[in-house]
Amino acid sequence: MGPLSRSFYERDAAQVARELLGTVLVHRSPEGTTSGRIVETEAYFGKGDPASRASRKRTKLNELMWWHGGLAFIYMVHARWMFNVTAEREGVPGAVLVRALEPLEGVELMKRRRGVVDKLLLTSGPGRLTQAMGITYEHHKLDLTTSRVLTILKGPSEKFDVARSHRIGVSADLKRQLRFFIRGNPFVSGGKL
Repeated sequence: MGPLSRSFYERDAAQVARELLGTVLVHRSPEGTTSGRIVETEAYFGKGDPASRASRKRTKLNELMWWHGGLAFIYMVHARWMFNVTAEREGVPGAVLVRALEPLEGVELMKRRRGVVDKLLLTSGPGRLTQAMGITYEHHKLDLTTSRVLTILKGPSEKFDVARSHRIGVSADLKRQLRFFIRGNPFVSGGKL
């Protein structure tokens, strides 16, 4: 299972969001390695997407959304880090928020970082998963296609049912349903941060 390629990310953000389901996010840190299967994502675009950080104009905070696909785009919401990956080709803003993971490797380390013992509370939400995985702003701008520290690997080929809905916790949304999740997976966030 190798890292996803640049061409995987340099496509429509909604397509990338859907196809990230079942892939594996890996963080190799001095404390140990943690990994989780991506089970929930949301796609974001640029101008015309009222829920996007890039809806109005290019700023220092959203600059990375205009860069090439496959970069870690990390920012804070409600005192929690959010892990996104850039999508689309250079010059076209797009990103995918990773909302939930199914823990695979380093579960004990995740429990220590989160201060909880219930496996279902480790990574079922975008803020929870960054805390459990040890992902912070120091990982912002890492190239997920080449980084040995933070990467997304192809997952094992398995069948699962993909469900969709509107994005969670946004005050204004597009008509398109841009939240994707593995139906029936117990680690899907259900709207939790």
